Amino acid sequence: MKNHLFLTLFASLLVLGEHTFAQKITIGAKGGFSIPNLTGGSTDNPLNTGYSSRLANDGGIYGEYHVNKKFAVTVGLEYSSQGGLKNGLQALPNPIPPPTYLYANIKNEAKLNYLLVPLLAKYNWRLNKKSPIRIYVALGPFAGLLLNAKQVSSGTSRIFMNPDGTVPISEPTIFNSSISIKNQLYTFNAGVEGFVGISYSIDKRHALFIEGGANYGFLSIQKGTANGKNYTGAGVFNFGYAYTLQNKYGQRGRR
Repeated sequence: MKNHLFLTLFASLLVLGEHTFAQKITIGAKGGFSIPNLTGGSTDNPLNTGYSSRLANDGGIYGEYHVNKKFAVTVGLEYSSQGGLKNGLQALPNPIPPPTYLYANIKNEAKLNYLLVPLLAKYNWRLNKKSPIRIYVALGPFAGLLLNAKQVSSGTSRIFMNPDGTVPISEPTIFNSSISIKNQLYTFNAGVEGFVGISYSIDKRHALFIEGGANYGFLSIQKGTANGKNYTGAGVFNFGYAYTLQNKYGQRGRR
């Protein structure tokens, strides 16, 4: 009798858990673009200063557990392009110093691609009770894994002895290279990510959304000090689709 009661209770909990779990899960995908930059460059090292933003790709998938109608917890996998751009007269390491640096008027782009795993707390609210539109904010930490990293240089310039570009030491030289710098950077990073967005519910299961936000890494990316220390960060703009799961009893999950 005790075993029968235990099995009945256990089966009831499984059914209830499956019903509750399926009602509260949303999965989604998003894609768009990022505007990354490298910050924190030391002024005494010209190799890691002078970066501006570049335009790159961004996207990912996520799963969302709805604690209640307004609060949810989201876990995702995101492809995030990071890095920065220099365009103009800039320092280059001198392979045979002194001087320590040479200078050239070129385009130089650091292309760093990460896989981010964010864990976000998300709060949302409707414009009114009958409105299909929700506004939401999401914030939380992420862990990042460096997938690849390249330094891409292009342009034609003389090489100069001084940062003012007034003492040339070569005829015009063509710069056209793409060099992997992954071994110079730490594989792991961690930081914070946040979004503000608007979601439109097509029905109780399907929704479209648009969001903007940013991410920022707390750890400097370079292993050594020869190229200075920088931190990654990016503004992000995404479009996406969300689907709320339906359990086998035909009841739709909540949004």
